[in-house]
Amino acid sequence: MAKLPSRRYREGTKLIEAKKRYSVGEAVSILKKMPAGKSKANPSVDLAFNLGVDPKQTDQVVRGTVSLPHGSGKTVRVIVFAQGTAAEAAKNAGATAVGFADLIKKVTDGWADFDVAVATPDAMTEVRKLGKVLGPRGLMPNPKTGTVTEDTAKAVKECQAGRVEFKVDKGANLHVSCGKLNFEEKKLGENVQAVIESVTKARPSGAKGKFIKNCVLSATFSPGIPLAVTESVASEE
Repeated sequence: MAKLPSRRYREGTKLIEAKKRYSVGEAVSILKKMPAGKSKANPSVDLAFNLGVDPKQTDQVVRGTVSLPHGSGKTVRVIVFAQGTAAEAAKNAGATAVGFADLIKKVTDGWADFDVAVATPDAMTEVRKLGKVLGPRGLMPNPKTGTVTEDTAKAVKECQAGRVEFKVDKGANLHVSCGKLNFEEKKLGENVQAVIESVTKARPSGAKGKFIKNCVLSATFSPGIPLAVTESVASEE
C-alpha cells in the first residue's frame, strides 16, 4: 500500500493553485509560508528540471556549475589531488585534505568524507583510475566544472563559498541545490534565479525544440511549486 502524504505536505499543497506556474519570487514566498513541521532541521531548497534533451547523445549532455550568490548554506568538504605549490595553495585555502598518491590510496580504500574533489591537470593521469569510485558519486574532477585546474586555491574557495555542480541524468532530469529554507526571501530568490540562468546557458548545441520542459521548486519533504521559467529569466534581464 502506498504511503499517504504527511499532513505537512497536504497543507503545503493547499497553497499551490492547480495548473499555475509561478514566478521565482512568488514560488519562494509560498515555500516560506508552508508548514515547517516538528523537525528542527533546516530544510534544503532544490530545483528540479525536466529537459528536452536525449542524454544518450554526447552532444546533448547538460553539465556545468553555478556560483550561488548567497552560498549553499552547507559546509562543503573539498579534497585536492595535487603536488608542490598547487598542493600548498590548496592547504592554505582550507581544503579538507590534500595529497597525491597517499590521498588516491585513501579514497581507493573507501574513505569518502568529502563533497567535492579537485585535481591539477597533471594529477589526473592517476586520479582517472578512481573512476569507479568517484564516478558513481558524481565526484570525478572535470575541466568543465572547474574542478581540474592549476589554481587549486580558487577552486577550493569557490566550492566552499557555494559553487554547485549539476549534470543531467539518464532520464533527462536535473536536480540542483539552491540553499536553505531559512535564507531571506530575496537571497533565496537570487540563488534560485542564478541556477535557472546557469542551466539555461548550459543548453547544448544538439538540443532541439523546448529546452526546459518543466521546472519545480521545493524544500525537503515539501510539495513542488511549478515555475514559469521563461518569465523568471526574462524578468531579470
